[in-house]
Amino acid sequence: MADITQELIHEILRRVHVRADKADTGIRDLRSEMGSIRLSLHAHQNDINTLYTMLHQIDERLERIENRLELRELAEAQSRFEPHP
Repeated sequence: MADITQELIHEILRRVHVRADKADTGIRDLRSEMGSIRLSLHAHQNDINTLYTMLHQIDERLERIENRLELRELAEAQSRFEPHP
């Protein structure tokens, strides 16, 4: 069996420390990327909400236009049956 020396323990602990530092750096990078993705997702959600608002406004305008056309068609149809002087 190999003799365990202070130097061997020190070398193993140094390697573990280096690997832990790399893992910490990787985790920090992943957190940063997740934050960027979260911000992008919120921006996309705001864009979608804006589009829904615009679509709702267009739908309301279209309904008003359709109502006006129906009223005009009704008035034109009624005018055909009214006496003309």
